[in-house]
This record gives sequence, structure tokens and C-alpha cells, in this order.
Amino acid sequence: MISSIVFGVLLIGAFGFFSWNVLKVRNNIRLGRDIDRNDKKSERIKIMTLVALGQKKMFTRPVPALLHLMIYGAFMLTQVELIEIFIDGLSGSHRFFKEALGGFYTFVISFIEVLSLLALVATIVFLSRRNLIKVPRLVMSEMKGWPKMDANMILFMELVLVTCIFTMNGADEVMHLAATGESYGFAVSSTLGPLLFDGMSVDSLHILERIGWWGHILMVFAFMNYLPYSKHFHIFLAFPNTFYSNLEKKGKFTNMESVTNEVKLMMDPTADPFAAPPEGATEPQRFGAKDVTDLTWKNLMDSYTCTECGRCTSSCPANITGKLLSPRKIMMDTRDRLEEVGENRWKHGKDYDDGKSLLGDYITEEELWACTSCNACVQECPVNIDPLSIIIDLRRYLVMEESKVPTELTGMLTNIENNGAPWQFSPTDRLNWANED
Repeated sequence: MISSIVFGVLLIGAFGFFSWNVLKVRNNIRLGRDIDRNDKKSERIKIMTLVALGQKKMFTRPVPALLHLMIYGAFMLTQVELIEIFIDGLSGSHRFFKEALGGFYTFVISFIEVLSLLALVATIVFLSRRNLIKVPRLVMSEMKGWPKMDANMILFMELVLVTCIFTMNGADEVMHLAATGESYGFAVSSTLGPLLFDGMSVDSLHILERIGWWGHILMVFAFMNYLPYSKHFHIFLAFPNTFYSNLEKKGKFTNMESVTNEVKLMMDPTADPFAAPPEGATEPQRFGAKDVTDLTWKNLMDSYTCTECGRCTSSCPANITGKLLSPRKIMMDTRDRLEEVGENRWKHGKDYDDGKSLLGDYITEEELWACTSCNACVQECPVNIDPLSIIIDLRRYLVMEESKVPTELTGMLTNIENNGAPWQFSPTDRLNWANED
């Protein structure tokens, strides 16, 4: 009875705290400008199914994709076992579904155990890739400190979780075998249990089984509530993020509505350039983006969905040639600044200004102008994040609000204005060499 009460309190507390954190993330995302991503729902569902559920873009790199699939499969199937754990925890029962499901129950638990064993192998390999092999994209400058600790913490939590599963099932297997003379028949623990725990007393086995059971569910609660503070929140956000993907062709830039309207007025011979704005007209929004509140809610969702895998940066031609730009850092900086803005508003009110901004305090002009707008980062991202749209909006602010353009671009723009071409001579003179003797 006491055990069920404790479990119920922990269950309500864990889900309550998780819901509170999710609400904070949602409110932060809603700080962004509005953008319509509700068209072509059937196409969006297809993209979400292939990219988020089917892991389609992961398999451009087969080895990490297969390792990730092992952990992903174990995570998805283990949720089935949690249903039984919740029922057992609240009711005080033991293996609630076993008698009703019979052989199918054995198959399901066996399948979960096999996936858990594969996840254990994958976790060890991932830890080795980060800390021993040190794959270049996983040890770049932006991955020092907290990002590295975050990645390792999740992997260690995975190790503990799998260990608890096999401790629980293994000790229970030996107890059941001693009491009935029959094995559960689970794929892994039916062998592992007797190998590790055979010869132990019933009391010791019961304690081990309880340690495994409580350790398992406590790690699930801890993992769940850690996610909103971690890059691994993509476990939940990958699905909505891919659903709201940009369906336009890569390389197509958005037009600013205020600029478009002004151009239309200039081209309209009947328009009065001195007419007062219509009554109720709102002030035009800022040209480009200086801070996170100038970005769209989809840009902000992208930042929370970033897995920090570094595929974007490892494919970025600017980064490869030694430039300062790292698309992964752009997303990490956006998320960090958004967290800061959200926390300031939570503590001081929505009008609070801390005197900082995304542009300048987090992302430098040098990073922005190193971008070639090639869309390699967009193509590579396994969850359809678009770092380029953030870069473009930040550059728009520099050009249209601050009139800051690199010297090389200033000369090119002047030539286009004066000569209709990027060069310092008229297009009509370009073929003069053909007329020379």
C-alpha cells in the first residue's frame, strides 16, 4: 500500500514537473513571429513519417544511423513495458499482463530485451566515439563544457536504465524458476539471470528485483524531466518540427511583406506617395532579425529541436575551409539566447530589456558573412532544421537596418547599381575583346 502511494506521488510529480517545463518551452517558442505552416497537410504528414519516424536522412551515414536506430527502437518499444509498470506500481500487482497475454507477453518482453541489449552496445559505442575515438564533428569548440557533459550524461543514464531492466528481469527470472520450476522464457534474462544471480537467497533476489524495478522507473522519470534542459528534447520535437518543414525549394528566399508593399506602391502610377497610412495600420516590423523575438516561431522550434549532431557543420564548406561559421553553433546560440529571454520575461515581465541581443552578443558578423547560402546544412539535418533562414534574417538586419556590408560586397553592389553587372565595366564592353585584331 505504501509502495503504491509513493509510486503515485512520484508519478504525479514527474509528469507535473515535465508538463511545467514543456509549457515554458512552448511559451518561449511563441515569442517568435507568426508564420503559416499549415498548408499541404498530406505532404507534411508524409515528410514527418519518413524523416522523424523512419529516420530517412540519418542513413546518409550508415554506421551512426544503425547505432541510433538501436537506441531509437529500444526507446519506442520500452514505452509498451511502461504501461505495465504504471499499472503494477499503482495497484501493487506483479506482471499484470503476463497471465492474460501468455506467449505473446513473453514475445513482447523478449523483443524489448533484445532491443535493450542492442541499445546497450550502441550506447557504449557512442560513448567511445565521443570520448575515446573523438570523432571530429563531436569535439569542435562549441561542444566543450556543458554540451559535452549533456551528451555523456544521457548516455550514462541509458546505461543505468538498461542495467536496471536486466537486473529486474534477471532476478525475477531466478525467483520464478525457484518457485515454480519454470522459466519465463525471456530472450536475454532467462540466460543472464541464472548466470548472475543463481544461488542467491529469495530475500536477496527480491531486493535486487525491487532495486531494478524502482531504478528503472526512477530513471525514466529523471530522463523525462531532464529532456527539456537537454539537446535530447528532439525526441519529442522531431515530429512537429518535421511536420512544419519548409516545403519551398531550397534556396528560395522569403520576401518581406513591408518591402513588397512599398515596391508595389512605387510601381503603381495611381498611388499617392504622400498619402497618410490607413487608419489602424501597424508599424512595420523590423527589417531582418536582431534578436530571437524577430525570428519566426519555426526558427525557435528549430533551435530546441537541434540534436547537436554536427552533420550540418561537418558539411558546411565555410567551416571546412577554416571560417568561423558553424551552423550547429548558430542553432545552439539561438536556443541559449531564447532561454535567456524567456527566463528574463518570466522573472521581470515581458517588457524587460537586458541590453543584449542574439546578433553581436551570441552570433558575430564574421560568422554570418562567412555563409555561402549553399543550403548544405539544411540538406544534411536529420530533423529538417533550417539554420540558413536565421543567418539570412540576421544579415538582412545588418544590411537594411545598420547599413553594414563587407567591403567586398559594397564594391560589387555599387557596380551592379552603376553598370548593371558586378564588374567595374559596362556589360556592353565585355565582348570588346572579340573585336580586337
